[in-house]
Amino acid sequence: MKYADVYAAWQNAPEDFWLDQAKSIDWVKPPTQALDDSKAPLYRWFTDAEVNTCYNAVDRHVENGRADQAAIIYDSPITGTKSQITYAELKEKVASLAGALRDKGITKGDRVIVYMPMVPEALVAMLACARLGAIHSVVFGGFAAHELAVRIDDATPKAIIAASCGLEPGRIVPYKPLLDQAIEDATHKPDFTIILERPEHPYDLTPGYDFDWHEVQKGVTPADCVPVKGDHPAYILYTSGTTGAPKGVVRPTAGHLVALNWTMKAIYDVDPGDVFWAASDVGWVVGHSYICYAPLIHGNTTVVFEGKPVGTPDAGTFWRVIQEHNVRSFFTAPTAFRAIKRDDPKGEMIKDYDISCLRALYLAGERADPDTIEWAQRVMDVPVYDHWWQTETGYTIAGNPAGIEALPVKIGSPTVAMPGYDVQILDEAGHPMPSGELGAIAVKLPLPPGTLPTLWNAEERFVKSYLTTFPGYYETGDAGMIDEDGYLYIMARTDDVINVAGHRLSTGAMEEVLAAHPDVAECAVIGVSDALKGQLPMGFVCLNNGCERSHEDISKEVVARVRDQIGPVAAFKLVAVVDRLPKTRSGKILRGTMVKIADGQDFKMPATIDDPAILDEIEEALKPLGYAATG
Repeated sequence: MKYADVYAAWQNAPEDFWLDQAKSIDWVKPPTQALDDSKAPLYRWFTDAEVNTCYNAVDRHVENGRADQAAIIYDSPITGTKSQITYAELKEKVASLAGALRDKGITKGDRVIVYMPMVPEALVAMLACARLGAIHSVVFGGFAAHELAVRIDDATPKAIIAASCGLEPGRIVPYKPLLDQAIEDATHKPDFTIILERPEHPYDLTPGYDFDWHEVQKGVTPADCVPVKGDHPAYILYTSGTTGAPKGVVRPTAGHLVALNWTMKAIYDVDPGDVFWAASDVGWVVGHSYICYAPLIHGNTTVVFEGKPVGTPDAGTFWRVIQEHNVRSFFTAPTAFRAIKRDDPKGEMIKDYDISCLRALYLAGERADPDTIEWAQRVMDVPVYDHWWQTETGYTIAGNPAGIEALPVKIGSPTVAMPGYDVQILDEAGHPMPSGELGAIAVKLPLPPGTLPTLWNAEERFVKSYLTTFPGYYETGDAGMIDEDGYLYIMARTDDVINVAGHRLSTGAMEEVLAAHPDVAECAVIGVSDALKGQLPMGFVCLNNGCERSHEDISKEVVARVRDQIGPVAAFKLVAVVDRLPKTRSGKILRGTMVKIADGQDFKMPATIDDPAILDEIEEALKPLGYAATG
């Protein structure tokens, strides 16, 4: 079957399409109706169904012949640990922890915060909540106490499941003191905590309040799966970079199961039994969808990797994991590949490994610049598929449906809209734009199953944030265009389209030009205030390791390249060479914060920042350019 036929089948009969996909899920009570539009524009899917996520991710595979197949491969270059958990063993571990939670009073609808590093127990904790119909909210391990407290007050969890520490290259991050401080700071107090002690960092328990992971499970009766309604929240995930009141994205159970299961073959082209690896973190949406849920729902083996693309121990670690664990499809963020390329610009290290098992590389989480894609294609010799989605959607909006039909790759485009998504480019008044013209990317309602139906306890905010700017559409917050072949191009966040003397320009297009310079490992372009032109673009570039050329020469060359490829209209003259860029822990560049520094505005330290010291380095780099003097 061709992609065009599948997309047309969805367009012509959207409800029939999703009811057909729903047949791959094991239901307690199957859905008779796909879409519930009784409260439009607040849409729900499969509301008359009953189902359990954990049963579909674990138990059914044990019953259907996958008991001895590896469900989880754990690989931690930081601790030197490698292990496997079969589906049968996973069921045992999940049912046991769920039994302990049940015995401590956790029931359907209760919230449980999970504050864990990249260890298999993080997945066990998520699945144990799902088994009971409890709603988990995973908070990135090591998140600051204040930010954790804010999430405790919003989700009002009955319990928190945490580890004693997380591990970074060369350092231990103690979680227990952060957790204790967060509980002290929060207005809402959870009833108890369960703590996984890691040998790298023992801790003291508060008797009667903190319970040891292993001790609390001794002698418990394993818990059975509890059926929930189709629109029951599976989890709450707070969006990264949240300032002020947190934005808790709600994930509905039935749509989540149906959509994620469909994506594993249609997009990632894996069959049950294949090994799938998403190198992300359980604290982010990629970790929820493609480390924990989708691979397990589909009967795949998932890799839980506790390490970094470089430094654990070197830029060859990804190749080792792919070879050792026979990975078929690999998913990570472009920033990981930029780090590898910076350390190993010629890709020499891959020659020590055999990655012939790998079918394709999938990139998402930020814009994938053409230079990084071309480098990965050349070094890995596999197709590289950029694809685009958001925390809010939970899975691909636009991608290359390799399991249906591998479409020609156009570098710079995540390819085409997936079934369920009617993607359109709109002008400021909400009118569709001609092909090839830059505008706001919006999705015609209703969104497909598994996407957010609302925000946790904030329905008005949900409507205002996503449904108000363009009535009848979901506002993505991204800007881009669609070409004559229907290929989508994501050029920037809407905020990153800058206005230079009346010309609307994409900072993303300029970043592509900078990234193509042979000495540039990574870059960012922001718009800074200018009295004459309104805004001016400013570039920040990080150079490849081993580059000894003068910063002044490189700056002149990238300015000339932008002038040549985008035109004098860009007025691109400001360039700073820096050692590193400020990022969130998930690898997104904090462009908004950089703009505030450059414009001398006050800013709140982003909760998700990887290393706050980088902001001081950015400020120093700006001073010679005449910016940040008042910051």
